[in-house]
Amino acid sequence: MNSERPLRSVVEDIVPPPDVTFAPQRTDLTGPRSPTRGMGGRESQPLLGREHEHHDFENHFPDDPVFMDVIRSADVAIENGIYPEIIYQGSSGSYFVKNTEGKKIGVFKPKNEEPYGHLNPKWTKWMQKICCPCCFGRSCLVLNQGYLSEAGASLVDLKLQLNVVPKTRVVKLASETFNYNAADRAISRTKKSLSERFPDKIGRHIHRVGLPPKVGSFQMYVEGYRDAYYWLGKFETEPLPEPISTQFQFQFERLVVLDYIIRNTDRGNDNWLIKYDVEEGDKPETPERDWTMVEQPKIKIAAIDNGLAFPFKHPDSWRAYPYYWAWLPQAKIPFSTEIKDLILPQLSDMNFVQELCEDLYELFRKDKGFDKSKFEKQMSVMRGQILNLTQALRDGKSPLQLVQMPLVIVERGKPGSGPFAERVKTIGDTFTQSFQERRPFFSWC
Repeated sequence: MNSERPLRSVVEDIVPPPDVTFAPQRTDLTGPRSPTRGMGGRESQPLLGREHEHHDFENHFPDDPVFMDVIRSADVAIENGIYPEIIYQGSSGSYFVKNTEGKKIGVFKPKNEEPYGHLNPKWTKWMQKICCPCCFGRSCLVLNQGYLSEAGASLVDLKLQLNVVPKTRVVKLASETFNYNAADRAISRTKKSLSERFPDKIGRHIHRVGLPPKVGSFQMYVEGYRDAYYWLGKFETEPLPEPISTQFQFQFERLVVLDYIIRNTDRGNDNWLIKYDVEEGDKPETPERDWTMVEQPKIKIAAIDNGLAFPFKHPDSWRAYPYYWAWLPQAKIPFSTEIKDLILPQLSDMNFVQELCEDLYELFRKDKGFDKSKFEKQMSVMRGQILNLTQALRDGKSPLQLVQMPLVIVERGKPGSGPFAERVKTIGDTFTQSFQERRPFFSWC
């Protein structure tokens, strides 16, 4: 892209365009040190120390009764001794949550068991820190907020009507199978013992008996899906029929849109799933049935493991963290008219983009370590991704050409005065658009 030709604003088709100027070349994109964490943006970071967490999240979702019923069934199952089962893959503590029948209903990822959490039960990150300190961590991400990234990806998916991310929200759960320290378990045993021995004198004053609940992301479990590695290998030897191939291309483009907007730094072929109902295309059981009544096979994609997204800068240290779907043949096909009709009207509306940022703000600010300046940097990266995506859709580019576009950051100007100035969108708002020129040392991984 010619740096002398300014990119079009994502809002220019709806209202008079804001003042957009190019900022001087930025040499330090790590941003100020977070006052809430006291940690820099270096690639090498120690594991996070223990923090006393006091959260405001409650398992109450009046706007989503289906999801709330699932969480209630998980609570009932845990009370009846059907505990979540740890998932051994990955580098963090994550668990399959079951209902009273022992059926998997979700995946729970506690905040303090994330890769850099103080209660992470896996030893892989410790080994990485000892053996390869120069490549430890991802300097572009806010540490220990992967659970918010999981929920944020679901929010973006819902707002854009992509329907590729299983419903994910922030909840609180407690279970014997979660990783607690010795002090928490000892306190839990003491409370239980005292409440049983002195139910009237002491027990009634104890607020909660049992282990403290953990805050984390809860993602609905999807059935019938297999990882993309399996199906992509199948498709190479057994090509899809034309109608199914068109379905798959549209689903693939939805995944591309999601990953690009949230700038997912961890999308390999092992963390997105494909469901292909081949059996639905069988011939009719009786000759009397019309072939036109036969339901055609369906193919669906599920984007899971979205915890390493929403960076506050583009990767520029050691690794590039590319989108591995960009090497697939589907990435060489220009975006379809269907995806343009679904996405462009929304992303071209400045009010929609601002509303999306505000919804993410309401989600992210509930974290104890929330840093407003870091969050605004995250939104600047996301706005730049949206700007590139809208331009690529208008120009008829392919996903491969999209990821080759220059890295853009769109920063919002300082708001005016008044108690609601930061939350109210006005025509007078200005955005500064700049390119990120610094590249990571290893640009291919």
